Amino acid sequence: MKHDDIATQLLGWYDAHARVLPWRTSPSDRVRGVIPDPYRVWMSEIMLQQTTVAAVKSYFERFTTLWPTVIDLANAEDETVMGEWAGLGYYARARNLLKCARVIRDKYKGEFPRTRAELQSLPGVGPYTSAAIASIAFDQSETVVDGNVERVVSRLFRVETPLPSAKPELTELADTLTPKERPGDHAQAMMDLGATICTPKFPTCALCPLMDDCEAREAGDAARFPLKTPKKPKPTRHGHAYIGRTSRGEWVLEKRPERGLLGGMLGWPGTEWQEEHPKEAPFEGNWIELGEVRHTFTHFHLILTVHAAKDVTNPPEGLALRGQNAFRASDLPTVMRKAFDLAHQSLED
Repeated sequence: MKHDDIATQLLGWYDAHARVLPWRTSPSDRVRGVIPDPYRVWMSEIMLQQTTVAAVKSYFERFTTLWPTVIDLANAEDETVMGEWAGLGYYARARNLLKCARVIRDKYKGEFPRTRAELQSLPGVGPYTSAAIASIAFDQSETVVDGNVERVVSRLFRVETPLPSAKPELTELADTLTPKERPGDHAQAMMDLGATICTPKFPTCALCPLMDDCEAREAGDAARFPLKTPKKPKPTRHGHAYIGRTSRGEWVLEKRPERGLLGGMLGWPGTEWQEEHPKEAPFEGNWIELGEVRHTFTHFHLILTVHAAKDVTNPPEGLALRGQNAFRASDLPTVMRKAFDLAHQSLED
């Protein structure tokens, strides 16, 4: 079958089986003339970077309810947005979300640019995201390649080069399949196929609309693809978190530096996270060691020893004091919330 016939077959399948997602304009909506909202497409693509659809849905719905337009988001307070993002991880995305919204407000008068080149000039918008927005929101004929698409293409053409080295080859092959008509729906169809049928461990080849064209299925080894270069084991780092309250009941927090891990987020004062096990309280208090919490980041595992103290006096300048009514544990990033969950009972007693 020719590549344009593969695209036609895939789009027919998508028209019947497209996932219902809160940011998506469905094929039936498109037939009725509904145009995708680039703000919602952009928001979803930023949130979906290295995160699952299931994890993103509630965040997306909350963000678009609080800030229905890119102008609304651009005018929001940084700390409010970062607090709503807490728990979704990869916090540089939230910082870039705000930066990008403000560029669109100030430079583009609230309208998203339509070309991939202009989109890619925006903060936090890389090659994949710019292609996705241009394709899905503006029907530009751009090739969109995420992990699902890589898996589909690697099996369809039985690509023996392992990832990540195979990425350029897989992108070129995916480009041969991208149609001039309905490229946005084609991109979403490829993603849906990978997410629902051409799954990592147990592909349901018998239900695949491309089964007759798939070289890996014909060879009987679809689950073997894509090949991957073995990953190095993650190192383990250690650190200490110090959770204190003043005699007035205020929580003693710090705002982390804008750059770096958990940048711009509220957290608990503590030590650097290193492979050694340093221990140095950032200010005086009757500290009680409560135990450990564990968390895994992209590149390392963290073991964080949690300390708690009541009636902290004279915390250093630069720390943030939050009264009970001004503090929400849900505003903390996940690792800091784990530490709070371990400590708060002892501080409430």
